[in-house]
Amino acid sequence: MTPSSQNPNTEKENTAILSVGSNSALVLMKLIVGFALGSVSMISEAIHSGMDLLASIIAFLSVRKSGQAPDDEHTFGHGKFESISGMIEALLIFIAAILIIEEAIAKIIDPASEPMNQTLMIAGIMVMGISVGVNALVSARLMKIAKKTESIALESDAWHLRTDVYTSLGVMTGLILIWATKIAILDSLIAIGVAFVILKAAYDLTKKSYKDLIDYRLTDEEVSRITSIICEHQSVYVNFHGLRTRRAGPEIFIDLHLVVDKDISVEQSHDITDHLEKDLKIEYPRANVTIHVEPNTGEHIKKPPLCDLAR
Repeated sequence: MTPSSQNPNTEKENTAILSVGSNSALVLMKLIVGFALGSVSMISEAIHSGMDLLASIIAFLSVRKSGQAPDDEHTFGHGKFESISGMIEALLIFIAAILIIEEAIAKIIDPASEPMNQTLMIAGIMVMGISVGVNALVSARLMKIAKKTESIALESDAWHLRTDVYTSLGVMTGLILIWATKIAILDSLIAIGVAFVILKAAYDLTKKSYKDLIDYRLTDEEVSRITSIICEHQSVYVNFHGLRTRRAGPEIFIDLHLVVDKDISVEQSHDITDHLEKDLKIEYPRANVTIHVEPNTGEHIKKPPLCDLAR
């Protein structure tokens, strides 16, 4: 089976497993070299990657759970397991940043008496370079599948790894500067800089996951596209109103009121809504569409102005 023909849930799970594997290897390498070198910035990066590893495991479990069919206890599906995953991952990132800042400040107050081993510094620079390359490739793959499957868990994981790319670059640059200048305090200062980058990523992820959990509507671009699709059918109905949207992980929910000619049959009304629902699902395959049909009583003569804006 080619990647393009894989079941979306299988593709998501396989991509999540790839992230778990790559993070496991990177954490191990960074910890070994970081402790051997005594570099707080490198150990901080190992902590960051460790949180990424835990986040990847959570992402894998959440995409597996969210892919399950609705059941008696979850009649609207399991999509919000991915949103919960995003909140947990954000909390882990916050914790990682606090630990990094605490360790860096402690090392500034009580610096190491011996300089870093030059040979180990070269090994550390090489490990950071490997981390940059691996995370750049894996994060690109994660983001591609996240956008394709509308998975917030994989998107969160992708952003974690993208952040790791930048922080690894920062640590690698710092090690090069320390190797060249012998100014050891740069190690702690870079670690604090890494922590603030991580805090920003955690804030963005918290905001995105929180919106899903409180049923925040879809983005302006998505609502505009949904409106445009509805308006493409305006020749067969009188008006529409009450459009509402929300997201639950990879699932999105769309409901609206459709005003039709009062003289058409129930079968004709059903055909109109069925056609509209199918067109919406072409654009949004994981959409759950609910359309309430209303007869035109003379109060809905004009087409909605949104249709003019959506052209």
